[in-house]
Amino acid sequence: MPTRCTTLPYAETGAFSGLLTDYIAQNPVLAPFYNRFPTLENFAAQMEEKQATYTPEARQRLVAALREQYGPNAAAAIEANIELLTKETTFTVTTGHQLNLLTGPLYFIYKIVSAIKLSQELKAKYPQHDFVPVYWMATEDHDFAEINHFSLFGKTYAWDAAGTGGPVGRLLLDGLSEQLLSQLPPEVPTAFHEAYSTSKNLAEATRKLADSLFGEYGLVTLDADRPALKQALVPLLTKEIEAQVSNAAVQATNERLITAGYKPQVYSRPINLFFITDEGKRERLEPDASGADCVEVTIRNTAKCHSQAELLALAQAHPEQFSPNVVLRPVYQEILLPNLVYIGGGAEVAYWFQLKDVFAAFDVPFPMVLPRNSAEYISRANAGKLKKLGLTTPEIFRPLPDLKKQVGAALGQEEISLQEQQQALAAAFQQVQDVAQRLDPTLVKTVAAEAQKAAASLAGLEKRLSKAAETKNETAYTQLAALKEKLFPGGGLQERSENVLSILINNPGFIAQLIEAFEPLALEFTVLEEE
Repeated sequence: MPTRCTTLPYAETGAFSGLLTDYIAQNPVLAPFYNRFPTLENFAAQMEEKQATYTPEARQRLVAALREQYGPNAAAAIEANIELLTKETTFTVTTGHQLNLLTGPLYFIYKIVSAIKLSQELKAKYPQHDFVPVYWMATEDHDFAEINHFSLFGKTYAWDAAGTGGPVGRLLLDGLSEQLLSQLPPEVPTAFHEAYSTSKNLAEATRKLADSLFGEYGLVTLDADRPALKQALVPLLTKEIEAQVSNAAVQATNERLITAGYKPQVYSRPINLFFITDEGKRERLEPDASGADCVEVTIRNTAKCHSQAELLALAQAHPEQFSPNVVLRPVYQEILLPNLVYIGGGAEVAYWFQLKDVFAAFDVPFPMVLPRNSAEYISRANAGKLKKLGLTTPEIFRPLPDLKKQVGAALGQEEISLQEQQQALAAAFQQVQDVAQRLDPTLVKTVAAEAQKAAASLAGLEKRLSKAAETKNETAYTQLAALKEKLFPGGGLQERSENVLSILINNPGFIAQLIEAFEPLALEFTVLEEE
């Protein structure tokens, strides 16, 4: 289905934080919190910096893990990109996301398309290098309640699974088909069903679904919850356990962010690590100040405690039992990958700005940070309604009361205002009050009370007259409110609640259209409108 693409500045949508719009505008106050601003020209220096620190051993570890993960059945374009990763001239463009069921909200798709498109643009600019788009699966997250549901055509689908509390990527898919997949509309493509019905756990299913949607573009999906990859964490674990450097770095950065007028996005802990217990739970490591039976660190919600020496020995022998939290996960990512840039949403950009000093503490290059593409998709039916109401695409982002005034003016609605009459009334009562003041001051309060009653009566008439004027165009206003809600569910952006299936079912070419339309480095909001 053909679409027309337009763009507008993020600031004009009214839907993004001040930090994000300030970053896009390259406000100098934010310069200390990132490495390089994402422009095509700046990638040359970023490649030099990364190449100087990314070792052949790290590259071999990554490729071996990817080949083991995919096995012999990877799509041709994915296999080709894994092979490219063996070359020291190949870099990655990375985005990451939770393992939302059936991809969750639309911005999951927008993140990945941004990474694919940027990889293509970098190849055109630097043909002597290769660039592989990577989707980092957040397989070690344990907040199942955030990912166990999605919305489609106004209905919420949810999966009530037992055994949560550990890394969600390891969650077995028992009961998923009966609870959720069998309830889906028949128009849902079979690839969405097969990804789950042919997988043993949520990580595998999410990877297969990403492969089916983006495999032809060579997207490489990575599950870093693997013992072989966790070996790369040993130096980081050692330094964090011994010196707890990440928290000090984040706290210092937070103070500077607050001074600059921005609120820190994520909370840092004394030790920014989790421990995966023998029962498969992911529990925080916490310094113990009780001095009872534990010398140094407790594993939260368990009776287990370790001295620093015991914890260091565990980290050396079994790094796979440790899991970085939101502060150290990005560092783990950059240790594993020959990465140049991380693509994320506004909240992710904000928390990456808390981490530059953390990366410095671990001697890991800080990647560029690029806001993902954001978009609004307007179906042919909704585009027709916009046109009928006399609205352009950018105007739909304005508040509903403003739009009602605009539509009313276009329909010839008289704007009712009795402000002049209120002023005349107030002046008349002031004259009466002056007379009362001269003749009988005890009547001044009586006059004031009558003035107040008259003003209230006039205000009531103004509302009734305005309502009468609106009634003439009530049908148009009802249509406008319904359209606004459809395009901005709950007052938020469509991409934050709608699932890709709401578009893909009727427009199978949607992802290809996104890849054609998105310009990641333009840093503008995209509107796709069916023609």
